Amino acid sequence: MREYDVRQAHDLHVTHDGPGQGPPLLLIHGSGASGAFWQPMIQALSARHHVIRVDLPGCGHSPPARSYDVPHQAARVAAVLDDLGLSDVTVTGHSSGGYVATSLAEQRQDLVRSLALISTGPSPAALLPQPLLLRLLLTPPFGRLVWSRRSDTMIRKGVEVTAARPVHLPDDLVADVRGITYRAFRGVMDGNTAYITERDVPGRLAALGIPTLVIFGAADPRWEPSSARQYEAVPGARIDLLPGVGHLPMMEAPGLTGELLLDFVT
Repeated sequence: MREYDVRQAHDLHVTHDGPGQGPPLLLIHGSGASGAFWQPMIQALSARHHVIRVDLPGCGHSPPARSYDVPHQAARVAAVLDDLGLSDVTVTGHSSGGYVATSLAEQRQDLVRSLALISTGPSPAALLPQPLLLRLLLTPPFGRLVWSRRSDTMIRKGVEVTAARPVHLPDDLVADVRGITYRAFRGVMDGNTAYITERDVPGRLAALGIPTLVIFGAADPRWEPSSARQYEAVPGARIDLLPGVGHLPMMEAPGLTGELLLDFVT
C-alpha cells in the first residue's frame, strides 16, 4: 500500500494498492465513511489492478471543506486523477459515493471508462424509513449533541445497523468515522439529497452511454432493494442483487462483490 497525499493541491488523501501500471480502478466511499471501508476487497482487487482509494472532503484523512456539493467533490476527484496522469478509469462508488462517481462521469467522460455503483440509491423515493439513531443524527439540535458524545460502541452499532450480515469493524475504520465532524456529515447528506432531487441517478446515467454495473443488497435496510430495477433505464446496465446482503456488500460479501466487480472490469 502506498499513500499519496495531495492536500496542498486538492485537500484530498489518496491511497494506492497493486501494480502502478495495472488498469486503474478508483474506489469512492459513501457518507460518514472513508477509504478504509473497502479494505476487505483490496487484496483481490489489487492483484492485477492499480486500485486508488480516495478519502472525500471531511472524511478519513482528508480535511473538511467549504462545500460538500456532489459536483464540487467530483471536481476534486477529477483533479487528483489529472495529477496522477490517469484516464480510462473504472470508477466504483458505494452508496453516496456513487453520486460522486456519476457526477465525475458527467463532468469528465474522458477520465471514466466505466461505472460500478454499489448500494447507490437511485432517487429520493427509494429511501426507506431510517433507523432511529440515524434519524436522531439528522434532527437538530439533537444530532449535534449525539454526534459529539459518540462512543466507539455507538459508532460500531451505527454502521452495523445498515448491514444484514455480521461485519468486522477494525479500530482504524472506527477512528476514521469518529474524525468526521458533524458539519461535514450534515453537509454531505444535504449535498446528496440535493443531487438526486435535482435529477435521479438512472436519468443522469442514461444520457452518458457509459458501461454501468449496479450491485445491490437484496436486504438493504437503507434503500428499497427493488429500486435497483430503476437502473434498467440505463442502456446495457448490468444489475446484480445479492441475497441476504444489506447496505455494505464490500464488507458483508467481499468475495462475491469483488468477483462481480472484477468480471465487469474485465
